[in-house]
Amino acid sequence: MATTPTRPRELTGRGVLIWFIGFFAVIFAVNAVMVKAATSTFGGVETTSSYKAGLKFKDEIAAAAKQAGLQWHVDGKLVHDKAGEAVLDIAVRDAAGKAVTGLAATALLAHPADARRDHEVPLGLVGTGQFHGVVVAPAGQWELIIDLERDGERVFRSRSRVVMK
Repeated sequence: MATTPTRPRELTGRGVLIWFIGFFAVIFAVNAVMVKAATSTFGGVETTSSYKAGLKFKDEIAAAAKQAGLQWHVDGKLVHDKAGEAVLDIAVRDAAGKAVTGLAATALLAHPADARRDHEVPLGLVGTGQFHGVVVAPAGQWELIIDLERDGERVFRSRSRVVMK
């Protein structure tokens, strides 16, 4: 039995072009999938402009020093009930232990990794220096941010890491 010799395949310019285009098509397709996955899953942007946040840094330091000078005692109690509601009660007292008047309060349950999962807690004044709010929020780790304002200006900010079970 005689075997006929087969000619080896030649690498032509057309073959090189097809392999070249195919290689980069695969690279672009993988990059497109990765970019889509990254932009659709990451919602934890802390600030939209780092430059503007840096300019406000001195103002934040001054506000923190002014807040420390007030010597207020802000007690917050956050309870997560079985219905999935987070109940927040806040009491604000001055250095002498008297309730602070003339304040407006806002609260935010901020998710530590995804800003899209944040929950604003609507707070209502229930007494002198006392606020109460309820929001539906799932169990987990959160950052509780409480802001107290007087005449539209923030006079107190508290940031606390809380775990709701």
